Amino acid sequence: MKPTLVVLAAGMGSRYGGIKQIDPVGMNGEAIIDYSIYDAIRTGFNRVIFVIRREIEEDVRAFFAGKFPPDLRVDYVYQDLSDLPGGAVVPPERTKPWGTGHAMLAARDVVDAPFAVINGDDFYGRPALAAMAEYLSRCSPEGREYAMVGYRLDRTLSENGTVSRGIVTHDDQGWLTSIVEHTRLIRQGDQGIASLDDQDQAIEWFQGHEPVSMNLFGFTPAAMPQFLEEFGRFLEDRGSEPKSEFYIPYGMNRLNQAGTARMKVLRSDSEWFGVTYQDDRPQVVARIGALIEVGDYPRALWPCQG
Repeated sequence: MKPTLVVLAAGMGSRYGGIKQIDPVGMNGEAIIDYSIYDAIRTGFNRVIFVIRREIEEDVRAFFAGKFPPDLRVDYVYQDLSDLPGGAVVPPERTKPWGTGHAMLAARDVVDAPFAVINGDDFYGRPALAAMAEYLSRCSPEGREYAMVGYRLDRTLSENGTVSRGIVTHDDQGWLTSIVEHTRLIRQGDQGIASLDDQDQAIEWFQGHEPVSMNLFGFTPAAMPQFLEEFGRFLEDRGSEPKSEFYIPYGMNRLNQAGTARMKVLRSDSEWFGVTYQDDRPQVVARIGALIEVGDYPRALWPCQG
């Protein structure tokens, strides 16, 4: 069974200042998502599900209209703030959706095959997607042995500010033991990589070789009811907090600790880059240009382009 690619493209982009999911960075106006989908097709995925907000639907649909091969199945689903389980209600002060786990759940009624989850504004590299496709192709839809790709921390930083990363630990067989979110990581010269508190004080240090989660996960449809149940528990505990977020790593940690699912960590040396800040954009454009120059990608990704 060929896997599906679920693209999380509903982010608000508050630090970026625009709809960064469709910001052109390629030589023919391609966005980072275009390169992820191009790589996904070539590594065995045959369906794409976009998770978007209704407010940006017209722009996103227009951006991708007519681009993809006719045999690629494309669907759109919506991350809605009020899409909550068990009769839960949105607190009056809540203005933003509930994070990546909530976004993934937006596809729960349409996913029918093992699937990968990626961010729409991150470049993951073809080898990483190939490793995930190979793993998922061996999964049954009912299986509960999931996967993630772990990148080196020092290859996932921004030169323009702090980033949020999940530091990964695993056992000798490569099975996940934990993902710990650090929301303000930054390189501090020769001292290493610091995790900062709200007062910009370093509370933990990393060397850079540690594996991190960049939201390249692999699941089967069996994960959806599991995550929906965990989301319900999350809302009971933290739903009243106006800025709490139900991250995929949070839900996976809970399932792992309960022994109801486990996750293989697929290590990757793939090149990763993304756009968190506007100042990241020139570097992304340059790096994609370099990949085109060495022949990794054509100047125009899709046949309908120039």
